[in-house]
This record gives sequence, structure tokens and C-alpha cells, in this order.
Amino acid sequence: MVEHLTIGELAERTGVQPGTLRMWEQRHGFPRAERLPSEHRRYAESEAEVVLDVVRGRDEGLSLPAAIRRASQDADTVGAPSIFAGLRKRRPDLAPSAVPKRLLVPISHALEDECSARGGGAVLIGSFQRERFFRQAEPRWRSFSRSAELAMVLGDFAQPREPQGGPVEIPIDHDHQLFREWAIVCDGPGVSTCLAGWERPDRGADDQRVFEVLWCVEPDVVRDAARIGVELASAQWPALRERVPEWLWQPPETDSSAMERATAVTNRILAYISA
Repeated sequence: MVEHLTIGELAERTGVQPGTLRMWEQRHGFPRAERLPSEHRRYAESEAEVVLDVVRGRDEGLSLPAAIRRASQDADTVGAPSIFAGLRKRRPDLAPSAVPKRLLVPISHALEDECSARGGGAVLIGSFQRERFFRQAEPRWRSFSRSAELAMVLGDFAQPREPQGGPVEIPIDHDHQLFREWAIVCDGPGVSTCLAGWERPDRGADDQRVFEVLWCVEPDVVRDAARIGVELASAQWPALRERVPEWLWQPPETDSSAMERATAVTNRILAYISA
């Protein structure tokens, strides 16, 4: 098996001429090449698929910079076994906290309310582990879905389903790492918040379950979480890709209101816990 490709081999595999590849590298830093002492380029085999993703993006009408951004970001998020694992890999500086389920429920309700209040036109993702957990929250999520551009939930559903007026239901197998995860992601104009919790394996009774939880309102982190969630869901139901808005593959807008959002969410969390 060839581990590295010459520029000619990369061109042969992708149909993109060597001169075009050199121009892309000069102007956009893509595709990524290693340089030998002789200054000849060598490419990882995985780079061929990323180049093909750029070609597909161009065929879909994206500008070259937008197609490169989307393909490069896809390459960074594809393969993450879960939202929590993907964020831990991408942002090791985010320290998880141990949270019992009895507190995770009101925290989640607070995040859901914040998303509902601010999340018009957003991408909304929920990971519920089991279908019965989602059914308990379904009326709330149907309400959230009305204003979202795309809403989806993941759990042990029997099959993919797109009910009228509700979020898209994506099935997850019991042996999938995402099945151990509790997550809420809301990314859109004026809103960015995500929570991803991995359930510790030493679970006891339902009220004694403990999750390692990451929570963040930084737009870059939330955008990563949304992309990972979309990739995981699309792997289970490829037709979902047609529903994903193009802006999700763009860098998030510069946002100076993260502290304001964090304060608003924190106040909602405290209100729920106090109640």
C-alpha cells in the first residue's frame, strides 16, 4: 500500500491537474504537502479524499475558499466516535466536570430554554441515548424545532424518521459510543451553546448515574460540536446531508457576546436547580 503520493499520483487519483494543485497550495495552503530535502512534494493518501471533497463542493456551487474550508473541516471532524470524544480531541484544554444525572436534567432544561429563546434559524442537536428518554422531552423538542433551521435527535430509535413538526430522529446502535452520551448543541445566528456528557461505565441506579460533562458557549467550540453531530447523524442516515445548511461549514462569525450568553445560561441553570 502506498503511504505517500507524488503530486502526479494525487492528480491522477483526483482528476485535478498538478498545476492547479500547486496554485491551490500557493494561494490557500491546500492540499497539505510534506517537502522532501529535494523540495518534491509528498501527500498523505487521506489528502486525496479531501481534494475530492473540494471538487464536490465546487460542483455544488461553492467558491474555492468555501469548498476548501468545508472539506478541511470535514476531515478534522470525520471519524469522531461521539460529540464528547470529538471535542476532547479538538480542545484538550476544556476540562470535563463530573455531574450526576439528577443535576444534568435541570442543566439540560436550562440550555434547551436558552436555545428556544435565541435559536431561531439554528442547528439543534440532541443525543438522548434511549428513545424513551426523548419521548419524555418530545413536546419541548417539537416546540424548539419550529424555529430551528435543522433539528435532530439521536437515540436507539428503530429507524430514521422525519415526523411532521418534530426533529429528525436518527437511530444509534447500542454498541455505538454515542449511545453512552448525553448532548445538546445549539448553533446559529445569535446563539451558541453546547453540552456533551459521557456516561461513566460504573453506573448504578438511574438516579446515581454520573456523566463527565463539557459545557461551552465559545462559537468555535460549538461549531465543532455541531459539525461532529451532523457527521455522526449523516453516517447513520446519509439523506440528512441534503438538509444541512451551508453556513455550518463556514467559520462562525466573530462574537463578543459569549459572556452575556454564559451569564444568561447560568442564571437559567441556577433557577432550575433552585426549583
